[in-house]
Amino acid sequence: MADFHGYFNIFLILLVSLIFMVAFFKSARAKSHLPPTPFPLPIIGHLHLLAPSPHQAFHKLSVQHGPVFRFFLGSTPCVVAGSTETAKELFKTYNDAFLDRPHNSTLDYFTYGGRGFFFAPYGAYWKFMKKIVISELLNGKTLESLLPIRRDEVIRLLQVLSQSAKVGKSVELEGELIKMTNNVISRMLMSKRCSEEDDKAEDIREIITEIGELIGKFNLSDHIWFCKYLDLQRIGKRSLNIRRRFDALIENIMREHEEARKQDTGEMNDLLNILLHISEDETMDKKLTRENIKAFILDVFGAGTDTSALTTEWALSELINHPNIMKKAVEEIDHVVGKNRLLQESDIPNLPYLQAIVKETLRLHPTVPMIQRISTRDCIVGGYDIPAKTTIFFNVWGHGRDPTNWENPLEFRPERFEGRKLDVRGQDFQLLPFGSGSRMCPGISLGLHVVHATLGSMIQCFEWKAGKEGNLTSVDMEEGIGITLPRANSLVCVPVVRLHLIPLSM
Repeated sequence: MADFHGYFNIFLILLVSLIFMVAFFKSARAKSHLPPTPFPLPIIGHLHLLAPSPHQAFHKLSVQHGPVFRFFLGSTPCVVAGSTETAKELFKTYNDAFLDRPHNSTLDYFTYGGRGFFFAPYGAYWKFMKKIVISELLNGKTLESLLPIRRDEVIRLLQVLSQSAKVGKSVELEGELIKMTNNVISRMLMSKRCSEEDDKAEDIREIITEIGELIGKFNLSDHIWFCKYLDLQRIGKRSLNIRRRFDALIENIMREHEEARKQDTGEMNDLLNILLHISEDETMDKKLTRENIKAFILDVFGAGTDTSALTTEWALSELINHPNIMKKAVEEIDHVVGKNRLLQESDIPNLPYLQAIVKETLRLHPTVPMIQRISTRDCIVGGYDIPAKTTIFFNVWGHGRDPTNWENPLEFRPERFEGRKLDVRGQDFQLLPFGSGSRMCPGISLGLHVVHATLGSMIQCFEWKAGKEGNLTSVDMEEGIGITLPRANSLVCVPVVRLHLIPLSM
């Protein structure tokens, strides 16, 4: 009998919640012109419709409900948009209304309460950091000065691949590419490689991996109102412990840099050194604290490692499945670069077909499949009322597959970009892999340099045979689960030396 009463009480709670939500929807629709929405379930809203890949689920729902529709993450009201017209409204017409990112308690732990740059609340501090990023940290002069680091890490990757090619051994490319991009970012930031030769750098790589895992998890505390102060999944506890480890490691590295600065050894020519110099400058509009610096370092690691590696892996996967496109790319490189030297970043402007391959990869496999914002005031998008404090998801992945936007959208065809000045830097709303507007990704130039140089060098120096035995004619293109759109199965290939251009020693 006790069990019956317990179930009956649960049933009553669900029934009341359902009646309340129906009444709420009728009232809201009567007062304003809200976007259409699937019918929600009590308490969880539309969570049941979003697994396992929200961007894919959003794309399917847009076919049924149109390019703008509303849904609930638990009790959090959200809107999905995914067309060229709505992109222009979100990131240009009403750009000032969508400059903030939605709150995320897990992210708050890792960004020291939004004290970095990428996830900082819009305001005076964010404007100050943007000025520093553009003028000091990721400008053309700084990227040019750090070019030897990027080139050195590409050569190190090619050497690893060459050793495997000599013995006919297969390579798990995701791991090697992530290791390379981690090393690029780590050396640019703080003059350390994320490799076994340095325990601190190796620990940082492990921490970044754990952070990515936690950020990608749905946290009940953020979206189910009665779970707000509960840590049922222990995400909060794990996040706090991970941040403590990260804080201790970065604090030690910062002290090393400060000691080197006192001795004026000139050995620390990296972004951390620039940040420390700015923090000591009394003429700056804002004071850059140690927490600001640590949060920014975490921002760059999180945004700049997996993304470049996964784009390169997806591009090579597509080329293996389209040997005619691979052949055309290799012929372009041979014609422009020749067969007597290794492709360099300075060659990229003269390789339009390689650029088209990267654009087409970013269209079909954007490493950030959704752009998230939160509305700071009421506005209209796609003809619908969007109330203030609504979380907005722009579905980059779905936008790239929109048949009203692209001819034969599921076909990998770099030729669609030939003769077109369609850019990926946020000015053409037809293609937005890095976002657009005031809060678009500031690391576009760095990311594109790394992807073009790495992919171009890999197909210049090697032929690629898919599978552990090199006996597959194609690779699967199934997506995995994650916030940066990994492959479900890492690309495994046997490299075969095509040109002997790789130095045997550093």
